[in-house]
Amino acid sequence: MYETYEISKELEDLVLKVEDEIKDELKKIDDISLKNTIKVLKAFQKCNISEMHFGSTTGYGYSDIGRDTIEKVFSDILKVEDSLVRTQFISGTHALSTTLFALLHPNETMISINGKPYDTLDEVIGLVNNESSLMSYGIKYEQIDLIGNEFGTEAITKRLSRQDVKLVEIQRSRGYSARKSLSMEKIKNIIDEIRKVNTNVIIMVDNCYGEFVESAEPSEVGADIIVGSLIKNMGGGIASNGAYVAGRRNLVDLVSQRLTAPGLGKEVGPSLGINKYILQGLFFAPSVVASSLKTAIFASKLMSNLGYEVSPEYNENRSDIVQTITFGDSKKLIKFCQGIQMGSPIDSKSVPEPWDMPGYTDKVIMAAGTFTAGSSIELSCDAPIREPYTAFLQGGLTYEYGKLGVIRAVENLL
Repeated sequence: MYETYEISKELEDLVLKVEDEIKDELKKIDDISLKNTIKVLKAFQKCNISEMHFGSTTGYGYSDIGRDTIEKVFSDILKVEDSLVRTQFISGTHALSTTLFALLHPNETMISINGKPYDTLDEVIGLVNNESSLMSYGIKYEQIDLIGNEFGTEAITKRLSRQDVKLVEIQRSRGYSARKSLSMEKIKNIIDEIRKVNTNVIIMVDNCYGEFVESAEPSEVGADIIVGSLIKNMGGGIASNGAYVAGRRNLVDLVSQRLTAPGLGKEVGPSLGINKYILQGLFFAPSVVASSLKTAIFASKLMSNLGYEVSPEYNENRSDIVQTITFGDSKKLIKFCQGIQMGSPIDSKSVPEPWDMPGYTDKVIMAAGTFTAGSSIELSCDAPIREPYTAFLQGGLTYEYGKLGVIRAVENLL
């Protein structure tokens, strides 16, 4: 089999050894996937999903029964009062930006309690100068860094006891940082501590890369509002664009009126033929996330056996689909990413190079031979070109495909 794929005998032997070493971890992933599949299936049945929900609207999108029912399905799965699931969101970053602008007003303060958020929010917040940023409108920003990989509970509760902060932002995934992703247990514990000193502050969680990795979501452990992308976990590799915002009804309503216009809110927004793909992607999502996690576990063990620093380790608990591999050398990093592209079903002959990507302060290399442009749930590997030259691997529509992609990347590296 590997000879057909032009893989060296030496690497084949290493792969077979890794597969034997990780088999118990893969079984744990299957157990979580089953729980989440039941959750999704029950929501589809409760909302009586049928062919009529696959229909399309254009123009203003009034009375789109498919779109409105999709939002009920999301609400049931995420255990929230309301959801906004729209193709009009261009990306997860767009949904996060829209949510922050909807919930914050001039002279109000937001705090990120896990250090600096993901790079694409730098200009949204105003950490990098932009005349359209939150800070340019007089919205104040503070951050409290993690201590190791733990929340600074004492500093957080002391600051929030003053009652002058409007919104707390938590980013579940690591982004382009060295810290680990935040588990549901950690998020629940810090939310419980915050509520002891402040019952009014809005707690918002950036849920990108985290959905269906565990058997519960942040909205089930006390978050007021959560945000995620449909070309990551929740879209199952089938939704071609869009994002969601889910949580308390009054907060979702504010976000909807920022997305469209005051007075219009959720009543408008044509589905443009994507309803079926959102529903089908959501249906497959627990299984696709499981494949992505298995791919990450395989990559973690394989690269560790080759002497590279990885996080998480193959047998660590996970709260997102991201696997980091630190190369300590820009050339090795680039070779690995190019190998992921070579192992892709789409654009396998393309050769990615670092470039000045919008929203990032460093040059970034992105490998993603995907059916949907930028769909990091399929199989992608990207990295800012900065020390210590760490690659961020995520996705894998199937474990078999994800594994072969990683093998091709290692072959190219070697």
